Amino acid sequence: MSELSDEQKTQFEAAAFRTLVAHLRKRTDVQNIDLMNLSGFCRNCLSNWYQDAAGEAGVELSKAEAREMIYGMPYDVWKERHQTEATAEQKERFAQTNPGH
Repeated sequence: MSELSDEQKTQFEAAAFRTLVAHLRKRTDVQNIDLMNLSGFCRNCLSNWYQDAAGEAGVELSKAEAREMIYGMPYDVWKERHQTEATAEQKERFAQTNPGH
């Protein structure tokens, strides 16, 4: 593997993150509970990590602002347009795979 500079690593990580966010914005059919059940993280987790990173850099971002960065729209609008009610099976799996969450 090529040796990458810290700047290159940061650039490539940022590009991969932007691609992930763009992909999740397109895949509105994929519910957050499905993401949590399969991977242990979802769009809300990404927005929390984004908010945390901003805070570590001294930039104040509200939860709503961070979510809008990930969802590409206000969270309430996204939920209204795209979120469906979780099934009993999804909720049960979530409880099993994400205890205490």
